[in-house]
Amino acid sequence: MREKRNVLTYLAEREWLILTLWFGLAFLGAVMEISRGNINNFLIFKNVFFHVLHQQPLYIPYPTEYYDVNLYGPVFSMVIAPFAALDTHIGALVWAMSGAAVLFYAIRQLPLNRMQQNIILLLCTQELMGASGWFQLNQFIGAFIILTFTYTIKGKELWATFFIVLGTLTKFYGIVGLAFFFFSPNPRRFISGLFLWGGVLFALPMIISSPHYIVNCYYEWYAALVHKNQLNLGDIRSFQDISAGGFIKRVFHMPELNSLVVLIPAVVIFLLQYTRLKYRYNSRYRLYILCSTIMFPVLFSSSSESPTYIIAIPAICIWYVMQPATKWNNIFIFFAILLVSFSHSDVVTPWVRKNLAVPYALKALPCLVLWLMVAYEIFTDKFLVKKEDVTPPVRQLEPIAHF
Repeated sequence: MREKRNVLTYLAEREWLILTLWFGLAFLGAVMEISRGNINNFLIFKNVFFHVLHQQPLYIPYPTEYYDVNLYGPVFSMVIAPFAALDTHIGALVWAMSGAAVLFYAIRQLPLNRMQQNIILLLCTQELMGASGWFQLNQFIGAFIILTFTYTIKGKELWATFFIVLGTLTKFYGIVGLAFFFFSPNPRRFISGLFLWGGVLFALPMIISSPHYIVNCYYEWYAALVHKNQLNLGDIRSFQDISAGGFIKRVFHMPELNSLVVLIPAVVIFLLQYTRLKYRYNSRYRLYILCSTIMFPVLFSSSSESPTYIIAIPAICIWYVMQPATKWNNIFIFFAILLVSFSHSDVVTPWVRKNLAVPYALKALPCLVLWLMVAYEIFTDKFLVKKEDVTPPVRQLEPIAHF
């Protein structure tokens, strides 16, 4: 538990408030956009099912049905199937609320005490409200990565690898769940689970289509992602590439900067965090790796948008509840939440959004600072509160009780 009682801990003690804010704001965000007719993303998702069912091309425009194009893998047709069967407006609402429920469940599985979980939920509510109004898959992807972590450390490799494969074959971000392989008490079962679920989920949409069609879809998906990446990198004024690379390009006026200049050092820094694997049974080290992993695909993907940050914001909050309640930590979390969750909202003036938040990709700044800070604290062993035993524990990771 945090050392000092403050407003956050006061609010986090009220379970009814957490539930009301979490699901109430998600509901409000979705209903507001449904009432305005802004459900284009759900229309794309819903029609993925019918396009697969009728074996139509998945990655071309359908201007009579929606604008933009689908960029999710064929297996997504099976994920969206129950929602596609509903009335469009009801399906959109149920989809948004399901995303909120899955992410809520994932955060509840973290090896943290109830108060810490409540603080995380409380700090993520504003970002969830915005993401719910976009009707995207991001809430699910964030939950999949967290659940991969929690099931891995519990020794439930089949569940962990299910979420890795499902996340990878839908939006590809889920592949970062492989980062938790070294925390598995059963590495062979982990690897076997990847092959098992890879085969099952690859073949699953063939039930409603055909093998030839699905295999061809994966080739087309790859081409669509390559094309989308080129478009994202080509226009720094757009709402795309709100990432570390996009931030650097915008702030330093370097639109032609090769994304590999940012990505390659980031991969090296990320991999070097495993030089501390002697602490792989240390609860804080595991959670630091979780924070680093969650932020990585958002920070270093050209496809990152404002609603993508519902994936990254839990990492900021997880890191925060592990820290002493100092003035500087509180100042950091205040500005982090302000920039990530409010810089694109109606809370700030249109001038701020138009002239600062969007042109300079400010949502990426606190995440980049924290990601580098997490890496530094791992490299220097500053993440340790006290020296813990590094012998293998029982399969269940105990909740953290001392900060």
